[in-house]
Amino acid sequence: MSPQAGRDRRTNPLVVVAVLVAALACYFVLIGYRGVYLLGQDRWVLKVLGGAVLVLPLIGCWVVAAELRFGLASQRLEHRLRESGEVAGLPEPARLPSGRLDRRAADAWFDQQRAVVERAPGDWQGWFRLAQAYDLAGDRRRARQALRTAIELSR
Repeated sequence: MSPQAGRDRRTNPLVVVAVLVAALACYFVLIGYRGVYLLGQDRWVLKVLGGAVLVLPLIGCWVVAAELRFGLASQRLEHRLRESGEVAGLPEPARLPSGRLDRRAADAWFDQQRAVVERAPGDWQGWFRLAQAYDLAGDRRRARQALRTAIELSR
C-alpha cells in the first residue's frame, strides 16, 4: 500500500462517534463499579464518596446525550438546507487554491450572513449560515449559539 493511498481514506464521523461513545460507556461502567464498591464500605466517608462517584457517570451520560442530540439536529438542518437547493457551505471563491481560507472573502461572507440574520431574525437558514461563518472565524461559542437558534427556529 502506497503512502498516498493512506492519505486518501477519510474517517467516517459516525464511526468516530460510535468508538468514542463506546469508550465513554466503558469508562462510565468502571467509574460506576468503583462507586458501588465504595458504597459497600463500612466508613461513612467512603459511602459519601461512593455516592458522589456514582453521580459522575449520570452527568456524563446526560452530557453525551445532549451533545448527540445537538449534533443530530444540526446535521438534519444541513440536510434540509441541501435538499432545498441552498448551498450550505462557504462559497468556493473564499478558498485559496491551496484549500486555505481567504480571510478577506470569509470576512465579507460573515458580514453578508450577519446582515441576512438582521433583516430576517426568524429565518433558521440565515442563522445556520451565520453559525458557519462564526465557525470559520474561529468563534466556536457563538457558532454553537447561532446553531442552537437555528435549531429552535426550524421547529
